[in-house]
Amino acid sequence: MAVITMIEAQKKNSGRYNVYVDGAYAFPVSESVLIDFRLYKGMEVTKELESQLVDADNVAKAYNRALDYLSNQLRTEKEIHDKLVELEIPEETIDLTFQKLRELNLVDDAHYAASYVRTMMHTGDKGPRVIRQHLRQKGVGEKLIDDALVLYTPEERLTVGTAVAEKLAKRYHRQAFGTQQQKIRQGLISRGFNNDEAGQMIATLDLTPDLDQQHDLLVKQGEKLWRRYRALSPSERKYKTKQALYRKGFQLDDISQWLADLGESAE
Repeated sequence: MAVITMIEAQKKNSGRYNVYVDGAYAFPVSESVLIDFRLYKGMEVTKELESQLVDADNVAKAYNRALDYLSNQLRTEKEIHDKLVELEIPEETIDLTFQKLRELNLVDDAHYAASYVRTMMHTGDKGPRVIRQHLRQKGVGEKLIDDALVLYTPEERLTVGTAVAEKLAKRYHRQAFGTQQQKIRQGLISRGFNNDEAGQMIATLDLTPDLDQQHDLLVKQGEKLWRRYRALSPSERKYKTKQALYRKGFQLDDISQWLADLGESAE
């Protein structure tokens, strides 16, 4: 019967030990395996026990890799699984590692999803759709996502979205008023708020156009377009300019008035 003749701490790897059987190096084990199997000098080791020790040590190493990956931030099961696969750890060992992680509540997708939603509510600028997309990419199930998004109440969404809308309004304040509102709406929708919510957030801002500024913008843009289309016939030039200004968000009445003034000044 084979017998453990020495257990020696590895010099370069804290928490790792070399096991010698019948005077020769046999296999390494982690401190947790050493303790769990109560290994000691003089202990008899069968082939079956040695196989169990090797398997347990593989799980212990994978578990420590998972802990390292979890040390900086919360992770989903998919993220941890993908990391262990990347480290070329066998699927069977990964399954046993997850059993240990779950027993110790070190992995919990429901907790991850709820924590992420709370973080986005308090520090982010994203709506439910973008949050859902992020959680899906992290491998969180739809039911857990639904449960987490309950935390993001309509009132919270309005608060977050309105703050985003205010920033967008400042960013686009030199645009035509219609374009400014369109840009704000597009920005809110791209961040994950729905169209109805975006409309409510814009309404909350109670935006009003600066008439003098809007007129100056119309004149500036109009003159550029008027020069661009100078090779066209007068009617086509007028039509193209009017169409382009309307697409830029200026009001038709204002455009028509400017073109009328332009025609009078040209006479």
